[in-house]
Amino acid sequence: MEGFEISKAENGGIAILYIKGYLDAHTAQDLEHAFQELVDASKYSIVVNFKDLNYISSAGLGVFMGFIEDIRKNGGDIKLTNMKPKIYRVFDLLGFPTLYDIMDEEFKALEKFKKASA
Repeated sequence: MEGFEISKAENGGIAILYIKGYLDAHTAQDLEHAFQELVDASKYSIVVNFKDLNYISSAGLGVFMGFIEDIRKNGGDIKLTNMKPKIYRVFDLLGFPTLYDIMDEEFKALEKFKKASA
């Protein structure tokens, strides 16, 4: 069983979460906690970089659904980047690409946020 790690960064007021390993029912609360901390700090522009994520379950997907409404209500968004093809397929099957900006590179998501706030 692989673990799950989250590291955080910031770029011009945009929060970036790097998620790594396995996101499932056991680790979903770690991601929930990270999102909650950002919301509590009024950080609503969030990029999640999936570069090192190897697996996501429905519990992991549920975390994104749980926070998107609140974040958008506050004028923010969650943009998803750097997904491996097998991770993207899971999101695609559930219709996420129509709900979220999913980009191949982190810098594109950052640019999109910066343009929106300009």
